Amino acid sequence: MRRRNALLIALVVALLLLVLALRWVGQPSRVAGLILSEAGKSLGLEITAAGASEYRLRGTPMLLLRDVVARQPGAATPLLRAERIQLELPWATIRAAGNDLTVRRIELDAPQLDIAALQRWQATRPPSKPRIPTLTEGLRLVRGRVIGDGWSIDALDIDLPALYPQRSLSAQVRGRFVSDTLAGPFDLEAALTRPAANAGLGLSGSVGVESPPWSLPMRLTLSGLVHDGVDGMGVDIIRLGAVARYRNGETELPFVFGLAGPLRMHSGEVGMSPLGFALRGRDAIPSLHAHGGFSFGDLLTLRLDGLIADWPKAWPALPEPMESSVSALPFKYEYRGRPDLSDTSAMQLQRDATRFDASFRLPEVLAWIDAIDQGTPLPPLAGHLSTPRLEIAGATLEGVEVDITPALGEAMSP
Repeated sequence: MRRRNALLIALVVALLLLVLALRWVGQPSRVAGLILSEAGKSLGLEITAAGASEYRLRGTPMLLLRDVVARQPGAATPLLRAERIQLELPWATIRAAGNDLTVRRIELDAPQLDIAALQRWQATRPPSKPRIPTLTEGLRLVRGRVIGDGWSIDALDIDLPALYPQRSLSAQVRGRFVSDTLAGPFDLEAALTRPAANAGLGLSGSVGVESPPWSLPMRLTLSGLVHDGVDGMGVDIIRLGAVARYRNGETELPFVFGLAGPLRMHSGEVGMSPLGFALRGRDAIPSLHAHGGFSFGDLLTLRLDGLIADWPKAWPALPEPMESSVSALPFKYEYRGRPDLSDTSAMQLQRDATRFDASFRLPEVLAWIDAIDQGTPLPPLAGHLSTPRLEIAGATLEGVEVDITPALGEAMSP
């Protein structure tokens, strides 16, 4: 009788535990909470999913999370938010308990990544060799956003058909770079020799720069090597070539240009130094080559030091003896201000013994170029010209100093 009672009690307890377990498993939010808690512990993050969660066990197991937030404990800014994250994991991956990183598919809706918060978290992680997962059915990301220091990438869509650690991959990447009044839509095909540091990277497609009333659509190709180090993420040995067209109202000026150098992204800023730059234009666009660098965060800092091959024929003619000279024109250019180049630029230009130091605002100069056939022959800039000899209207002046201001025009004192 005692054995029967003990067996009956055991059966009742087992059934009760089974009912409780089924009830607990039948609540996706609890399952999701447990999974996110364990994932957060392993990553040193607080990960929550405030929205309704779902999971599926038949076939390929699936977990769907909504309103996901991941942050460092105590951090004010999350490093990741997402409206929806869906994971499909084969049973073999689940049974492997982390030894197998094969995932069937990942989908993300409206993820938002904060670069500065991400890099702060990365700095706290112990050194380790990154493990690249296998995505047999790839990744789809829609309406994403990446937030940097003074800039963002909005409306980001990524379509990655598949990912394998030791194989090449390709993806379609679309989005819109935004900073202050400057915008840059892009639609690119991306390729990697493998998903790892020092892998070969290739990009090709359309990119634009827009700052009304002007725009700069272009087609570009880029190659380089993926970089990931203490100085940030980026691309080494960049070779970029682009066919571009400046447009402003009725004005349309074609040109081509190229860039070379290492690109770095660190603490939310993007920079390239040393930088090699070459421009080949016609009409009002000069041909030149230069070296220098730039950094881009809250402000854009740009410096170039190079040579203009010749004075563009569409620009106002120079006085003699500068007009007859066949010498190239060394120049230096510096800018620090808003990303649309609307703040004051400084430029130094020289031909033989003649030197001109100028300051100007690019939008005003572009407007002058647009109306160069109808407007004033003097560009809207302030500057100082010094030359040992100047010929004007048959007269020869020596030891000439010329000061130019946009408001007063030209004042000369020989």
